[in-house]
This record gives sequence, C-alpha cells and structure tokens, in this order.
Amino acid sequence: MNVFFVGAGPGDPELITVKGQRLLGQADIIIYAGSLVNPALLSLAKNGAVIYNSASMTLAEVIAVMTAGVKDNKLVVRLHTGDPSIYGAIQEQMDALAAQNITFEVIPGVSSFLATAAALKQEYTLPDVSQTVIITRLEGRTPVPEKEKLAALASHEATMCIFLSVHMLDDVVKELVDGGYACETPVAIVQKASWPDQKIFRGTLATIAQVARESGIDRTAMIVVGKVLHTDYALSRLYAPEFGHMFRPAQEGR
Repeated sequence: MNVFFVGAGPGDPELITVKGQRLLGQADIIIYAGSLVNPALLSLAKNGAVIYNSASMTLAEVIAVMTAGVKDNKLVVRLHTGDPSIYGAIQEQMDALAAQNITFEVIPGVSSFLATAAALKQEYTLPDVSQTVIITRLEGRTPVPEKEKLAALASHEATMCIFLSVHMLDDVVKELVDGGYACETPVAIVQKASWPDQKIFRGTLATIAQVARESGIDRTAMIVVGKVLHTDYALSRLYAPEFGHMFRPAQEGR
C-alpha cells in the first residue's frame, strides 16, 4: 500500500479535504505532527489504528514506522498541518521513501495563510494595491538565501504572509522597514487561525511589536503585512459592466 502525506488543514477539523478525511479514517497507521495538528482530527481514525506523535520522533524513526507499515501491507497516513508543501519538511521524507522504492501520494490541505485571510475577512490581491502575495519566513535555525531575506522581499511592498516568525517580531519589523515598507504599513497577526481560540491583533509596523508583547503572542501565529489591510482599492474589472468577456458582452454607455 502507499504512504499518504495528508494536509490536515489549519486547525478546524472541518477544513481537512474530503479525500484527506477519508484516508485518515481508513489508515492503519497515522503519524501526526503533534505540536501543530489539532488532536481533534484523530477522532476520525478508525478503531485499532496505531497513532504516533512525530513531535518526539527523529526522521529516521518516522521513516522506520512508514517502511514497516508498508512491509506489513498497512495503509500509512503522515498527517501534516496546513498544506504539507509549505514548511512541512516532507521532501526529505519522500526522498527517503523513494530511495526504498516505496510509493507515496500527497493530499493537499488548506494552508494557515489562507485560513488567516478568512479570519481577517480579507482579500490579499486588491486591484491597484497588490497583485502579489509573498509567502516567507524570517531566518532562524533554518537559513534563508540572501535574495530571500525579508529586507530584500520588502522592496516589493506586496502583501506578505510571514510564517514561523512571530517570536522574533522585533527583527521582522526591522527588516521590513529597512527593506522599504513604511512604518505606518498595516499589520495583522492571527494566532491559531480557524481554531476555537483564534485571536486577531492589528497594528502597524510601528506598533505591532508592542501589541504582540502586551498580548503574549509567542507562537502558532501568522503575520500579514501590506496595504491591502487598510486602503482604498479599485473594483475588479471582471464585473465592470463596460468590460466584456466570453461569458458576458460589454454594456455600452455604462
């Protein structure tokens, strides 16, 4: 049987995909990212499923469980938070399986940066404001290529969604301002987007670090930066009456 890498979604158990839910319910072995995945999702597991929390496991231990499961003809689900392709550390797992000729599939999930937009009731791509979304993180234990450092990316002044960095918020703000964002650029922090205890904090690059300190935000939070959070914008041309396309003729004189 295959190994399935399943995106668990951002936290709300109903935001896992239908396919992901089905596989989770069929799995004989589940290895889940215990520090991030909502444990409520484990209620979808069938009776008798063997469940491992990978928070205390090494890569070698995770691969050993997978390979043993495949050898015993078990269905193995590796449950990752959000979408596994973004900061999921799945490539090293897939490469290790491929080296042993073990087949696998990836089931995408709803990423936390999308759940964050939903929580904020915000579109990231507003006409005349920003048509680009940058998904990134501040350099920490994992290095960042020189051209991808926050200061370099900030020069675009696009909408930016910053993962895994709220505990270094002072450094985030400094790099963003050094790179080109104005101090009055609006910022939103969403902690545990889509979870029952979701919290939203707003400010500007000049104030957000103090807001975060006063609120005790230290992890599991997305930082969103950009003018889309508070500015005027143009209406979409797609729905303008004078704009025609293959499904609707232009309305003259409007």
